[in-house]
Amino acid sequence: MLMLLNGQFGPINQFLAQFGLGGLPWLIDPMWAKVTVIVVNMWVGMPQSFLLVSGMLTTISPELYEAATVEGASRFQRFRVITLPLILFATAPILILQFVGNFNNFNVIYLLTEGGPVNGAYQFAGHTDLLITWLYKLTLNNNVYNMASAIGIFIFIAGLSLWNYRRTASFKDEEMIQ
Repeated sequence: MLMLLNGQFGPINQFLAQFGLGGLPWLIDPMWAKVTVIVVNMWVGMPQSFLLVSGMLTTISPELYEAATVEGASRFQRFRVITLPLILFATAPILILQFVGNFNNFNVIYLLTEGGPVNGAYQFAGHTDLLITWLYKLTLNNNVYNMASAIGIFIFIAGLSLWNYRRTASFKDEEMIQ
């Protein structure tokens, strides 16, 4: 992946050069590094989301579409009134899990940018660092154990709070959503 995104001779920049566009500093510029990490995360998570959504589409009853067609609904209206609400209701937990999973998405960030480019405003933290990559760099690269332990405790408390909220009655009450 690093070779694809190389700012000087990467194939993506060569492809852009064919259209007269200059090469982009994918992993060096702070803004482009963040965009690159987000796009790679979306690309990595797309197969799972595609499988789940295609499975949900097969569970929608064809009678709903037939009734809407008899009532004179267009394809867009059938999609907006039948398909979209059913898929959004079923994919909301999946989207939440993917969002929470990205809090500790160490692999993509550390393999692409190692948390960089360097951010001068924060000691030992880069522009694309998450708490978990910052924790890793503080402990293994810089030996700053006091701040690393505080970050580790914060991550633990945040995870415990989310787990505890999931166990509450308000999370389990599906009638509030519908």
